[in-house]
Amino acid sequence: MTQTERITRMEKLLDEGAAAVAALSDALERYEAARDGLRTLARYYDGGAWRRDFEDDEAGRLPKELKRGVLSEDAVHNLLSEDHAIAVRMADLLANILRDGRL
Repeated sequence: MTQTERITRMEKLLDEGAAAVAALSDALERYEAARDGLRTLARYYDGGAWRRDFEDDEAGRLPKELKRGVLSEDAVHNLLSEDHAIAVRMADLLANILRDGRL
């Protein structure tokens, strides 16, 4: 690899890395802002309120125009499961970063 090729390759890696770090930083800010809401959603789903709301929906006691995706049997469970899987993935990534030192 020539010096020019090496510098060109490193410049591309710098650009890609900067874009990835900026995107991850933005995503982490949005995720951190959503954490309280996710905890509230988990308490709703795990408590009796979700079940009561689900049963009232099944019985036709809720307004037809009401958005009710939260009452699907899988939506909240899947989101909370994915949230947990992402947390495990982040922990693994962090452990690898810390093990490797700088990167």
